[in-house]
Amino acid sequence: MSNKVIVTGATGMVGKGILLECLDHDDITEVLSIGRATVGIKHPKLKELIHQDFNDFAGLKDHFAGYDACFYSLGISAAGLSEEEYTIITYNYTLSLATILKEINPNMTFNYVSGEGTDSSEKGRMMWARVKGKTENDLINFGFRQAYMFRPGAIIPLRGIKSRTKLYQFMYDYFMWLVKGIKAIAPNSVVNTTQIGLAMINSISKGYTQKILKPKDIIILAK
Repeated sequence: MSNKVIVTGATGMVGKGILLECLDHDDITEVLSIGRATVGIKHPKLKELIHQDFNDFAGLKDHFAGYDACFYSLGISAAGLSEEEYTIITYNYTLSLATILKEINPNMTFNYVSGEGTDSSEKGRMMWARVKGKTENDLINFGFRQAYMFRPGAIIPLRGIKSRTKLYQFMYDYFMWLVKGIKAIAPNSVVNTTQIGLAMINSISKGYTQKILKPKDIIILAK
């Protein structure tokens, strides 16, 4: 297989994990990273598009032609944000890029990194879960050839990757023993960044039986 992919959020923990797996994988021939800052990696497969306004991708269509998949991992914690603010970043940004990509290539695979606990009913009391639920639902019904929603839950970062969120990194630094303990007891409940990246890559050619992938599904698809 020979695929060209777009990755967003590659300066974050999950996005960087996806990026590194794509750069190493023989099935991926080109990676376009879209972000507000450089990922700080030089690689012959990697192209970078620095873009500040994720509400508007209309002027960038020429950059997106010829890609087979988009691995969307841009995200932010809902802590301290109003529902309106969180919706702009989580829903509006995602659908803005999806709209342009579908116009250019509806046959592509669009994968979205969501989160365990996302509310598909869009009616629950947790604001972040409702917003992510709406984002997932709209992407699934958007009309791409394939669209998969990744809900990884607890994640073990590999390959020296750090979280840019200070609280998350604090948890990884001091409580990783607990995450690994959970994985030892329930191996299908925890994934690592490499498994997320490989599952994303494999989804292009293999597909999957479900649109929403929980940790166990990510582990299966990564093999």
